[in-house]
Amino acid sequence: MARPPSKDESALIVGLGNPGDEYLHSRHNVGFEAIERLSAALRGREELPAAGGLLESGRLKGRRVLLLKPLRYMNRSGGPTADVVHRLSPARLLVISDDLDLDLGRVRIRRGGSSGGHNGVADVIEKLGSDGFHRLRLGIGRPPHGGAEDFVLEPFTAEERPTAVEMIECAANAARCWLIEGIQSAMNRYNAPSLGEAAENSFPAESEG
Repeated sequence: MARPPSKDESALIVGLGNPGDEYLHSRHNVGFEAIERLSAALRGREELPAAGGLLESGRLKGRRVLLLKPLRYMNRSGGPTADVVHRLSPARLLVISDDLDLDLGRVRIRRGGSSGGHNGVADVIEKLGSDGFHRLRLGIGRPPHGGAEDFVLEPFTAEERPTAVEMIECAANAARCWLIEGIQSAMNRYNAPSLGEAAENSFPAESEG
C-alpha cells in the first residue's frame, strides 16, 4: 500500500491546464487553479528551473512538495511532468485534472488507471511509461448541447462559478490530505457523493508550515 512521503521526502503535485489568458478560468484549467491555491500556501516557496513548465518547491504542513503547472498545452503535459518525475517515484505523483464524466462540483481521488479519455492524463501516462501515479479528478459535467471540445475551453457560467470555486478549494485540501496522510485517507475523506459531504470531511487547510 502506498504510504505518504516522510517530512523530508518530496512529492510532486501536477495541475493540468492550458497556458495563456484566453484559457484563464476555463473548465479545462481547474487543475491550474488548484495548484495556484496550493502555491499560495507554500512555506519557503522557491521557483525552480523546469523545461516547459512552472515548478515551485516548498512545504505544506511541514512536508516537502513540488508543484508543477505544465505550460505546453494540455495534450503535451507529459513531457514537463516526466522531466520532474525522474527525480521521484510515480507513487509520489498526484495529477489534478478536469473530468467531463463527473458532475460539476464532484471531486474524486484514486490510485492509477486509464486516462478516462483525458488527453492531458493520457500524455502523462505515455511519457512516464506508467499509469501508476495518483489522480485527483474535478467534475465539470457534460455540455447540455454541442461538443465537449469547445465546452472545456469555455469559462464557467456565472451560475456555475461559485460551485467551481468551492470544488477547487476542496481539491486543494484533498491534495494536502494526500500529501500528509496518503492516498487511502484522501479517498476516504473526499470520494463522497456530493461536494457538501466532502467539505464536511475536509482536511484542514489552516496552520500551513
